[in-house]
This record gives sequence, structure tokens and C-alpha cells, in this order.
Amino acid sequence: MKVTQEKLPASQIGLEIEITPEMTKQTYEKVIKNFTKDANIPGFRKGKVPRPILLQRIGTARVKAAALEEIIQDGIEKAVKQEKIQAIGQPQLRSSFEELINNYEPGKALIFSAGVDVEPEVNLVKYTEFEVKAEEVKSDPERVDTVLESQRQEMGTLIPVEGRAAQIGDVAVVDFKGVYFKGEDETAEPEAIPGGEAEDFQVELHEDKFIPGFVTGMVGMNPGETKEISAQFPDPYANEELAGKAAKFTVTLKEIKEKELPELNDDFAQEMSDFDTLAELRASLEERYEKEAATKTKANKQEALLAELLKHVEVDLPETMISQEVDQMLTQTAMRLSQQGLDVKKLFTQDIIPQLRERSRPEAIERLKRSLALIEIGKRESIEATPEEIEARVTELMQEYADQDVDPERLRAVVENELSTEKIVDWLIEHSSVELVPEGSLTPQEEASPELEAAAPEVEEQNGESTPE
Repeated sequence: MKVTQEKLPASQIGLEIEITPEMTKQTYEKVIKNFTKDANIPGFRKGKVPRPILLQRIGTARVKAAALEEIIQDGIEKAVKQEKIQAIGQPQLRSSFEELINNYEPGKALIFSAGVDVEPEVNLVKYTEFEVKAEEVKSDPERVDTVLESQRQEMGTLIPVEGRAAQIGDVAVVDFKGVYFKGEDETAEPEAIPGGEAEDFQVELHEDKFIPGFVTGMVGMNPGETKEISAQFPDPYANEELAGKAAKFTVTLKEIKEKELPELNDDFAQEMSDFDTLAELRASLEERYEKEAATKTKANKQEALLAELLKHVEVDLPETMISQEVDQMLTQTAMRLSQQGLDVKKLFTQDIIPQLRERSRPEAIERLKRSLALIEIGKRESIEATPEEIEARVTELMQEYADQDVDPERLRAVVENELSTEKIVDWLIEHSSVELVPEGSLTPQEEASPELEAAAPEVEEQNGESTPE
């Protein structure tokens, strides 16, 4: 079999394949034999139909098409193997099938063209001595106090209060019923707010927890008092019908409670953690947030370098790789949404999937270019994770997920890739200059992935909030 190769765009190799006369005849005869064996024609025993009758009944074109399909499939497989091509994805016929049928004559040579995708060649114009800026994330000293205070609030005990009016910070037990006005005229007949009615409802009197006006309207009320409170739904709002609309709530205050918070001392630390003293707890939280800040700073440095690296990568990606990457991205997104309890079938409909694929394509291309560039750097600089490092990490993860069904070999492959990538990126940082600048001083990069942006409206619709929050 004669095969001629040519390089095509998008990392595809074109193959011109010449099938010998013997093979075109042999395949045709084999197809005729198979049709004869299976044909069920009245007046003839199965397998005994004369060739002229068979061809008359099923048609010469059908026989030639069946033979041609077999010739093409077998020819491409043998050509790829003969030429030792490391093909990815499914080969594609480049010749017109209709023309091949017209030109195909059993016993004569047949020439057709096909294309196979192959791993792309990666050209790194530059990959060292980059000069980039990255935002430095610093730990907020007040974060520890905020966390401790939040925990105090959660551990607080509600104590009934008598002899005074409600004030900010209290917890009020109320009955309420709400209505809203469709237009700007509040003298018009209002409509009931969906979900806007409750009894013995506990309200934390903090304005930011509810729609504007609802909490402030209760401040100063006494137990047993009923009051009409005007409020305003924000715009935008989860329920679009209520967004920006004026509302009125009839509220009856039944009881006032206040939180008795625990002392911020060693006893508090022992109750909320494994530490014996408040000082130890503080030190642990400070260390954790310092590590988080350092990790985020390193991630910013990596992202800045990788973004710069992409500007110097030349690679002609094959369509097979792009399609596979898009598939993986959408699968990962579907799994995340499913874990959040969302109905993936409603989000990923047959109408929206083509749109998601198209919108995911640019990100898929960027991810592939980044991955291939790092692999190429690893090859050039002989950077890879050692067997000892891989085995140690695999052992650690197997212990961590001992109660789950984990494929050790697949896990080992993932770990090897992650550790090698981490080493390569660290090497890039060492061989470039990264200037750290204050957080928020650089133009923020768009982080939402295309497929999540597309799914967001339906996700929000399924997660609508209830009134009055």
C-alpha cells in the first residue's frame, strides 16, 4: 500500500492512500459474499441467490458503498500503522465519498485522502527572564478578631428581655404579613408577597440581614405592639417581580430577646477549639491566615508568569484536543453543579450545550496552550517529580480517602502531573523577576469561566431567596 504524507494546519497530517487493485477486488467480493449469505429473497434459498439477481435487488451502488467503507477504514488503519503515526482522535476522510463511489471499480487501484490529528509541536519563543507584576496578599490583622466575634455570636445564649423597647442587636419574635405595590402609587390595591407571612418568626435586628426598612421599622416597638412598617425591595432582587417595589408589613412584636455572649477567655478557647488558652488559639488563627495569604500571593505570581508565558507560546492545536478539553470542562462543571444539588439535566439541555461548547472554546485553548508549554519546559529543563515524591503523596492521599473507592494507578498519574507542574512553575519563578505590588492595584482579570456564566441565570432562578430576607 502506497502512502504519501503532508503536513496540514491544526496539527493534522494528510494521508494520500493508494489501495492496490487486488485489495479493491478482494474486498468487493467479500462484501458480495456477505450480502449473498444474509439475503432473504423469495424463490431462492438463503445463501444461494445468483449474483445478477442479488445486485438487481439491492443495487450495485449499495454494494460498492459497503465495500468502499470497509476499504477506507482498513486502509486508514493500516496507513497510520505503516507510517508509525501517533494519531489522536478519529481519522477523517478528506475525499468526497460520493466521488469515490463513482470512481471505484473493483480490480482497479483506488486513491483517497484522509487526515489524522497528531500531538502538536510546541515552539517556546521565550520562557525565562520574564518581568511581571503580581499582587501581594497580606493577612488582615483584624480577621482574627472578626472570626472570634462571629464564634461568640454563634455561642451566645438568648435571654428574654422585659421593660424596654426593641433595639438594634436584639432578637425579636414577631408575627408579620407583607404586601407590595406593583406601581409607584401606594394608594393602589396591594398584592400579597409570596412567602411574606409568618408567625413566631425570630428576627435578628441587624439591618443588613433583611430588605431595607424592615428592621429599622421595628426598633422602638414594645412587646404586644402591632405596627405597619414600610420597606423597599432592593433592585436587583432574587424575585424579579419584587425588585425595586415598595412594600408594607403588618408586624406584631411578641417578645424581645438579647444575646448573652461568652467571655473571650481561655474557657471560650477550650470550648471552640482544641487549644487550652486564648493566646494559643489566636496564634493558630494568625498562622493559618498568614499561610493563606502567602499561598494566594504565590498563586498570583504563578498566574502572572503563566499569562506572560502564553504570549510567547506558538502551537497549532488539533481540533481533537480542543474538543476533548471542552468535554472535560463541561463535565467538571456538571459534576460541581450536581454536587450543589442542582438538576444538571435542566441546565445542560440539548439547546444550550452547543452554546456552552462554543463559549468554552477560548478557555479550553488557553488551558491547552498553558499545559503544553509547561510540559515542553519540563522536557527541555529535565524537570519532573521523583518516584519517591510521587509515592509519598499517593500514600498520603490513599490514607486520607481510605473510605472511598480510589484507583491507585489513576491517582498516581494525577499526582505525578500535579507535582511535576508545581516544580516547573517554581522553576519559572526562580528564573524570572516578579515584582509584588499592593493587592487591588492591578486590573482584575475576568475569572468566571464561560460555561458557568452561561448556566448562571438558570442557577440563580432555582436558588431564589424567600421574603423578607
